[in-house]
Amino acid sequence: MITSTRRVSPDKSEVRIAFSLDDTSDVKDVEDISQTFPDLEQRLQPVPPCVSLRESVQVYKEHCRMAREFHQVKHEIAVLEDRKRKLLAELVEDEKVAMEIARLEEEFRRLTEENRTLVTVHNERAQQLERLCPTGRTRQDSS
Repeated sequence: MITSTRRVSPDKSEVRIAFSLDDTSDVKDVEDISQTFPDLEQRLQPVPPCVSLRESVQVYKEHCRMAREFHQVKHEIAVLEDRKRKLLAELVEDEKVAMEIARLEEEFRRLTEENRTLVTVHNERAQQLERLCPTGRTRQDSS
């Protein structure tokens, strides 16, 4: 007969099953073990072993090990998919920020050029005013 001990880690990501062969356990213990893989399809669930055959018990243990590995890989895939979703969201946000930066840089360039033009026009008009009214300013300044 097979006796088993089932331990679930605190975060429930790992199930540990210990086996021992002795003649005092009953078949109910083996049936309980087969229900420790709820995320497996029914057709993939470990089939309880023929307890009188050591090879059957070994196959069952191997199947349980593979079921645990499957659960772990499935969990890792879910974690990685979640990380991928977050990274894609960050990428979209970064692209929006990059577009805003480019827009602001273009606006800054345009405003800088406009400022240069206005300063140039202002200087030209100031020089023109001085040429047109040299005596008018002198009279205003003396009053």
